[in-house]
Amino acid sequence: MNPSYLCLTDLLDQNPSAYEYFQTLPSSIQDTLLREDDGVTSFDRLQARVAYLRTAERTKRWS
Repeated sequence: MNPSYLCLTDLLDQNPSAYEYFQTLPSSIQDTLLREDDGVTSFDRLQARVAYLRTAERTKRWS
């Protein structure tokens, strides 16, 4: 099971895998995640949120 953290910043500070993954993301997604910080309290949630944001970006480009 994936440990849970207080917020995205806490996750990135305490989970090296999450931090490394976050650093590979485009700056636009990093900025959105940091600005919103809406319930990203585990590495699984971080990955799910990134997948959602990428889908939203693709959809926006095709509209």
